[in-house]
Amino acid sequence: MGLFLLEWWSKAPAFASPCVLFLMRITDNRHLGNTRTHHTKYLPVPVTFGAMLLERFVDHLKYEKRYSPHTVDAYRRDLKQFRDHLMAAGVERPEHASDKAVRLWMMTLMESGVGARTVNRKLSALRGFFRFGRMVGEVSAEPTALIDPPKTPKRLPEFVEEKGMHRLLDEFEWPDGERGACHRLIMELLYHTGMRLAELLGLRVGDVDLHQGTLRVMGKRQKERILPIGPDLVGSIRARSEARSLTGSSPDPEAPLVVDEKGNAFPRRTVQRLVTHYLSGVTTQNKRSPHVLRHSFATHMLEHGADLNAVKELLGHANLAATQVYTHNTVEKLRKVHAKAHPRGGE
Repeated sequence: MGLFLLEWWSKAPAFASPCVLFLMRITDNRHLGNTRTHHTKYLPVPVTFGAMLLERFVDHLKYEKRYSPHTVDAYRRDLKQFRDHLMAAGVERPEHASDKAVRLWMMTLMESGVGARTVNRKLSALRGFFRFGRMVGEVSAEPTALIDPPKTPKRLPEFVEEKGMHRLLDEFEWPDGERGACHRLIMELLYHTGMRLAELLGLRVGDVDLHQGTLRVMGKRQKERILPIGPDLVGSIRARSEARSLTGSSPDPEAPLVVDEKGNAFPRRTVQRLVTHYLSGVTTQNKRSPHVLRHSFATHMLEHGADLNAVKELLGHANLAATQVYTHNTVEKLRKVHAKAHPRGGE
């Protein structure tokens, strides 16, 4: 019986079209008496179209769109979930997906309890995928073009009242020693600057200029912005830097700025738990995440008369519409004041 050796390789460069021809070489070693013969032939092997196009799309998001790793991972999961849905329905290639298949997937998600906002994000991932497929010439139609996203209820950003933040930063009893100083610095950075959690975790020692009172932040899509920091935050950062130097581990400019008492970088989930824990001491609202501190920063700035465009720049928003949502909180507060104070206000 012949012995078969299988070898896989591509005859195309790494950045070739996804329609790469993969070949399988089959070597049949046959023994004919004292003579060994080698019969080699090459057979084309089909490659899953969706898998290759998906990875090209993911690279497009990473290196051209400069999406954050968190967003890229979410899009990858969404697209793989859609691909699995198609395969279960007997559709092997994404370019064969119809608008009916997309609607059925969305309906299945919502029936299973997935929220409208999450479904909208998944639909956004699909739109981007098919748009990219058309751009590179691998998809002839966009099945998502005529699909309307599910309606989502308008929700105002949740924030902590100003007096609650004052109580947290001025009156709260933090843990003793370096541990408490580390935790306080996290809360101060998030609230004083309005930065995102990912931006906080990406801060390096060299991003801080204590003399100028500025902080360099790398935001979404690798967009850099310079944030002013006040005397209180400057003092907290300087105190932590001096404490790290006293331990004999003077950090280099590329070292993480936010570290625990042992000098280790904080994991994302740990910061989320810390913020939830400390906000529980000053508010009873259900949502107590790092993003709530970002909402609190923006709302308090606008309540004190900050220019909307200035807040937009501080938050790193791409357009003004994303910032305008915070004005609704301010308007609602003024409406309540008017209703309570004006003789014809309604109360």
